[in-house]
Amino acid sequence: MLQWLYDSYDPVKLSRMLTGITLFFHIIFATIGVGVPLMIALAEFIGIKRRDSHYLLLARRWSRGFVITVAVGVVTGTAIGLQLSLLWPTFMKAAGQTIALPLFMETFAFFFEAIFLGIYLYTWDRFKNRWLHFMLLIPVVIGSSASALFITVVNAFMNAPAGVKFLDGQLVDINPWAAMLSPAAPTKVAHVLASAYLTSAFILAAIAAWSLLAGRRHVYYKKAFKLTMVAALVFFAATAVIGDFSGKYLAKYQPEKLAAMEWHFETTDKAPFVFGGILTEDNEVKYALKIPYLLSILAKDKPSGTVTGLNEFAEADRPPMYIHYLFDLKMMLVGMLGIVLALFLFYLLRRRSQRQLYANKWLLRGSIAAAPLAMLTIEHGWVFSEIGRQPWLLRGLMRTSEGATTSAHVDTMLVIFVLLYIVLGISSVIVLTRMFRSNRAEDEMIAMGLEGGEPQ
Repeated sequence: MLQWLYDSYDPVKLSRMLTGITLFFHIIFATIGVGVPLMIALAEFIGIKRRDSHYLLLARRWSRGFVITVAVGVVTGTAIGLQLSLLWPTFMKAAGQTIALPLFMETFAFFFEAIFLGIYLYTWDRFKNRWLHFMLLIPVVIGSSASALFITVVNAFMNAPAGVKFLDGQLVDINPWAAMLSPAAPTKVAHVLASAYLTSAFILAAIAAWSLLAGRRHVYYKKAFKLTMVAALVFFAATAVIGDFSGKYLAKYQPEKLAAMEWHFETTDKAPFVFGGILTEDNEVKYALKIPYLLSILAKDKPSGTVTGLNEFAEADRPPMYIHYLFDLKMMLVGMLGIVLALFLFYLLRRRSQRQLYANKWLLRGSIAAAPLAMLTIEHGWVFSEIGRQPWLLRGLMRTSEGATTSAHVDTMLVIFVLLYIVLGISSVIVLTRMFRSNRAEDEMIAMGLEGGEPQ
């Protein structure tokens, strides 16, 4: 592998590869780090409100696993900060002048979260009034979501730079507050938060569904499954609405990205939505499913809306055409399964069919499948977003090739960090598995005098 890297050495490609691998690994733990605190808060709130020890135990067990993911997330997050400085020095110079504020605030938000998380974990059963313990969790939820907000603001600036001008190779007229309020920020922040909450709910639902399929019929697992799936239903609806806003943002601020993902070459109204197909060398779309007017509706909210085509942009400024397949895959991965699960769950809840909710094997299996698919959707959604911005590092201001390092040692860094991520990934799985396999919920519930029963 080292010989192959040496023979094909390209610092730009290797920098992109290393950054991509790091973010691909980090996003797993970052997503859990943003979404799980909210689920813990929901469980503890319901437990205190209803005086239900099952929900309190849910919060307690989820918080134990959450600590492990936070620890790994700290390591990978530190790696990202290091790599940004080493691999993208020109970008970081620009970032230091324009968006240093959200980068600093992201660190502050993490410290805020970590301090209160430690206090929260070590004060279980220390307060007679349980609401005091719950109040300690609120800063954890705020800190984790704020951390995602600030780092997403940085990415939004990269997609739609604001508050700065590029003149003769220099950044001028810098306004840090305007840079933070990039046009891309509202939709990107909302989408990142909603998808993190959705994915975390699916992950926790999958754990409960797995236990139910394994024959564990204790009320603890039933309550865990119902809470997480209802939360997932709500967050799925929110994600779908935000996705619609994202399409309208692209139409206005990144039309070349929208056109590339839909293979839309001519500026026209009544534009169809293109799904699948093959693109020929003459930019002719064959064998695709075309839904009339839908692209215009998504972009402009009306069938007669005019959608900008790729022919309006120089070929050197166009994103890769294969992002069309990335977008289609995203819709197939979680979109179709999410809709089916949401409708089925809504049907069961409307019928108040509790037994079917916990015993229907198709629903349980679908819930288990939804967890990895939701995480893969986040991963490939990020890939779609970043590749769709190419060839720009800062859209319209700095190309990716201009921001990368020229160092001769990126290949060595790549190998070292890949080995680090392999060790971290395997260690995380082993620790989490042993933590809960040797300390089952049933055993804790028996110790607490909770023998089971029907869900409330």
